[in-house]
Amino acid sequence: MLDIRPISDLRNNFTSIEEAVLNKGPVILTKNGYGSMVVMSLKEYELLTNHIEKALDEAEKQAKSTTKRLSHEEVFGQFK
Repeated sequence: MLDIRPISDLRNNFTSIEEAVLNKGPVILTKNGYGSMVVMSLKEYELLTNHIEKALDEAEKQAKSTTKRLSHEEVFGQFK
Protein backbone atom coordinates (compact mmCIF):
# COMPACT_ATOMS: atom_id res chain seq x y z
CA MET A 1 0.00 0.00 0.00
CA LEU A 2 1.31 3.44 -0.90
CA ASP A 3 2.41 5.70 1.94
CA ILE A 4 1.17 9.16 0.96
CA ARG A 5 1.74 12.10 3.27
CA PRO A 6 1.67 15.90 3.13
CA ILE A 7 5.04 17.51 2.50
CA SER A 8 4.79 19.25 5.89
CA ASP A 9 5.38 15.83 7.46
CA LEU A 10 8.92 15.95 6.11
CA ARG A 11 9.62 18.83 8.47
CA ASN A 12 7.29 17.92 11.31
CA ASN A 13 7.66 14.12 11.37
CA PHE A 14 11.01 13.42 9.72
CA THR A 15 11.81 10.46 11.98
CA SER A 16 8.50 8.79 11.14
CA ILE A 17 9.12 9.24 7.40
CA GLU A 18 12.68 7.96 7.74
CA GLU A 19 11.43 4.83 9.53
CA ALA A 20 8.75 4.26 6.88
CA VAL A 21 11.27 4.65 4.05
CA LEU A 22 13.75 2.26 5.62
CA ASN A 23 11.19 -0.37 6.68
CA LYS A 24 8.30 -0.19 4.21
CA GLY A 25 9.55 1.53 1.05
CA PRO A 26 9.12 4.89 -0.68
CA VAL A 27 6.93 7.65 0.75
CA ILE A 28 5.02 9.93 -1.61
CA LEU A 29 4.81 13.53 -0.43
CA THR A 30 2.03 15.85 -1.56
CA LYS A 31 1.79 19.62 -1.74
CA ASN A 32 -1.66 21.19 -1.85
CA GLY A 33 -3.15 17.76 -2.51
CA TYR A 34 -0.95 16.96 -5.52
CA GLY A 35 2.05 14.65 -5.74
CA SER A 36 5.26 16.58 -5.23
CA MET A 37 8.08 14.11 -4.61
CA VAL A 38 9.04 10.62 -3.55
CA VAL A 39 11.41 9.88 -0.68
CA MET A 40 13.22 6.56 -0.79
CA SER A 41 16.18 4.90 0.81
CA LEU A 42 19.58 5.09 -0.83
CA LYS A 43 19.56 1.29 -1.16
CA GLU A 44 16.28 1.36 -3.10
CA TYR A 45 17.53 4.22 -5.30
CA GLU A 46 20.67 2.24 -6.12
CA LEU A 47 18.56 -0.78 -7.08
CA LEU A 48 16.58 1.42 -9.48
CA THR A 49 19.61 3.07 -11.07
CA ASN A 50 22.31 0.39 -10.93
CA HIS A 51 21.51 -0.99 -14.40
CA ILE A 52 21.76 2.50 -15.87
CA GLU A 53 25.22 3.00 -14.37
CA LYS A 54 26.35 -0.37 -15.73
CA ALA A 55 25.02 0.45 -19.20
CA LEU A 56 26.81 3.82 -19.18
CA ASP A 57 30.06 2.17 -18.09
CA GLU A 58 29.74 -0.36 -20.93
CA ALA A 59 29.00 2.41 -23.45
CA GLU A 60 32.07 4.30 -22.28
CA LYS A 61 34.24 1.19 -22.73
CA GLN A 62 32.87 0.68 -26.24
CA ALA A 63 33.43 4.32 -27.15
CA LYS A 64 37.07 4.08 -26.07
CA SER A 65 37.66 0.91 -28.10
CA THR A 66 36.49 2.23 -31.48
CA THR A 67 36.10 5.42 -33.49
CA LYS A 68 32.70 4.30 -34.84
CA ARG A 69 29.86 6.49 -33.61
CA LEU A 70 26.15 5.80 -33.85
CA SER A 71 23.47 8.33 -34.72
CA HIS A 72 20.62 9.18 -32.40
CA GLU A 73 18.27 7.26 -34.70
CA GLU A 74 20.48 4.15 -34.61
CA VAL A 75 20.53 4.14 -30.83
CA PHE A 76 16.99 5.26 -29.95
CA GLY A 77 15.03 4.41 -33.09
CA GLN A 78 13.91 1.11 -31.62
CA PHE A 79 12.05 2.87 -28.79
CA LYS A 80 9.47 4.68 -30.95
